[in-house]
Amino acid sequence: MIKVLPSLLAADPLDMGREISRVLDAGADGLHVDVMDAHFVPNLSFSPALVRAVKARFPGAYQDVHLMMEEPGKYLDAFIGAGADAVTVHAEIPGDVAAVLRAIREKGCRAGLSLKPGTPAEAAGPYLPLCDQLLVMTVEPGFGGQKFMDAMLPKITALRQMGFTGPIQVDGGINPRTAALCAAAGADTLIMGTAVFRAEAPQDILARCRALEGSL
Repeated sequence: MIKVLPSLLAADPLDMGREISRVLDAGADGLHVDVMDAHFVPNLSFSPALVRAVKARFPGAYQDVHLMMEEPGKYLDAFIGAGADAVTVHAEIPGDVAAVLRAIREKGCRAGLSLKPGTPAEAAGPYLPLCDQLLVMTVEPGFGGQKFMDAMLPKITALRQMGFTGPIQVDGGINPRTAALCAAAGADTLIMGTAVFRAEAPQDILARCRALEGSL
């Protein structure tokens, strides 16, 4: 089943509550929260306060938190305590990636591993038993609105060929056209930003993406 998680990075920060209501009412499967520390990636974004606020106002909304941080292990308690349902960290972080993934699971949260465009699928191999989901970045992480990188499609297929059967997310430049390419390659969870939040009828975008299920 194709799932769509709109990325809050593309929402209007001065009208976040209305923006979230709009995409959830349109049928989004949850929300994707990009957290950047201005070190691991050249941008700074959300804190646990946003996750907590979303949890309070939209208690039923699934929150998929993507920690683009050099030391995500230090912040697991804060984000999971605030209401994160899944936490994804990067394979490229310094330190013990496996220990961070185990810690996420031990805290009762789904653990995810993300790969930057320059990181091959094989880098995820040692960690697959510790992962509930994978995230293939289809742009360089740090900013929204970038152009989709077609060269990432074989990486999705490679991860499936490595035996991973859980959700594979794609993030970066995802719209109905690129979503079709990703679904055909083996992805089943679409992180969509501007394509959903800037759409006049987000429910139509979601319907078009879910119709790709037969492409898997």
